[in-house]
Amino acid sequence: MDEVVETVWNTLNPTLLQFIRRRVPDVPTADDLLQEVYLKVHTQVAALRDPARMESWVYQIARNVINDYYRAEKPQTEISDLIPIPEADDDDDREEIVARLSQSVMHMIELLPVDYREAILLTEYHGLTQQHMAERLGISLPAAKSRVQRGKKMLRELLLACCHFQFDRQGKVIDYYPRCQCCADAAC
Repeated sequence: MDEVVETVWNTLNPTLLQFIRRRVPDVPTADDLLQEVYLKVHTQVAALRDPARMESWVYQIARNVINDYYRAEKPQTEISDLIPIPEADDDDDREEIVARLSQSVMHMIELLPVDYREAILLTEYHGLTQQHMAERLGISLPAAKSRVQRGKKMLRELLLACCHFQFDRQGKVIDYYPRCQCCADAAC
């Protein structure tokens, strides 16, 4: 048992100390952590199954000691009771945003290729299921699903190229602003 600690001290001490010093803010902390590594090596030497892997075992202990040091150093701050409670979302603002966006979205849908435009309009605006859309257009269900998916992707790309959106935690649009002049003029 003592031979392992002595071997570690004789062969790994300078490089192990350098390894720790590169990962902690100051020399005294590195020295303290090195001593902790030696303590763990001494107390856990029975866990070493293969003496040929001693070096990697010691460095793993050193990494764990360094990680423990940083976990213990995390600042613990209490949340003040004085933090203001955010106001509830104003539904009128949301409705105004949706009304402004709906004009632009409809214009962008018109820019999509015919097959994808038709798929979006039938499923999103006319309320058809993808199965009913497939039957109405005489195509297979996978083809209908593909058209809707690709149409939505194209529409999303058009919207993101035209406007910058801000979302709330639930992923709902809370605000947007135009990236180009055509959006500012509500032309797209």
